[in-house]
Amino acid sequence: MIDLHYAPTPNGWKISIMLEELGLPYRVIPVDIRAGEQFRPEFLAISPNNRIPAIVDHEPAGGGEPFSLFETGAILIYLAEKTGRFLPQDMRSRSRVIQWVMWQMGGLGPMLGQHGHFALYAVEKIPYAIQRYRDEAARLYGVLDRQLGNTGAYVAGADYSIADIACFPWTMTHKAQGFTLDDYPNVKRWYAAVRARPKVQAGLAIGKFVKEPFDEEARKNMFGERAKQLVNKQ
Repeated sequence: MIDLHYAPTPNGWKISIMLEELGLPYRVIPVDIRAGEQFRPEFLAISPNNRIPAIVDHEPAGGGEPFSLFETGAILIYLAEKTGRFLPQDMRSRSRVIQWVMWQMGGLGPMLGQHGHFALYAVEKIPYAIQRYRDEAARLYGVLDRQLGNTGAYVAGADYSIADIACFPWTMTHKAQGFTLDDYPNVKRWYAAVRARPKVQAGLAIGKFVKEPFDEEARKNMFGERAKQLVNKQ
């Protein structure tokens, strides 16, 4: 059994989709990030960066004590290696998949996250920040579109992999962030193919977004002030 400490965000969806695709038994442990539950000591013990998701594998490969992981790229690679799925064995193909997982972790996710923050959530709208991150997000969509044009199928080649599972949930934000996939025809084709997968749909169905507006306490919990206070106490 795997415990999935989770909130329904693009990063959370990566792991719920992966677990559904693999068919591994898991239980969801909700983490209310608006209420600040990501700062609880029991969560910090498995996710010291106070970010969701995190997992605890109670039946790790090789046996032994339960094994905890944080950071979605690390979790995806671990689960792929544990099951032998969605990560090729040959060196070149494996390296290509991992490169695109790292690209998502270091580029697509952070830049779309920053654009979403400044364009949608920030109380003060800062035109320079919005444009800066929008331009970078558009550049990254272009990189993804060219790559998918080269592969003709999935992000890292002909086969569906953890690179697709990493990238897809962040592209789900395109409408909210004011992007149209008509500008990126290869992304549009890939997006439709991935979203149509039954296990992807099952992973996306885990939990729902809270729709009510942010209050001041939620802003502190989600946008850094609580984290800063935690560090200052140490």
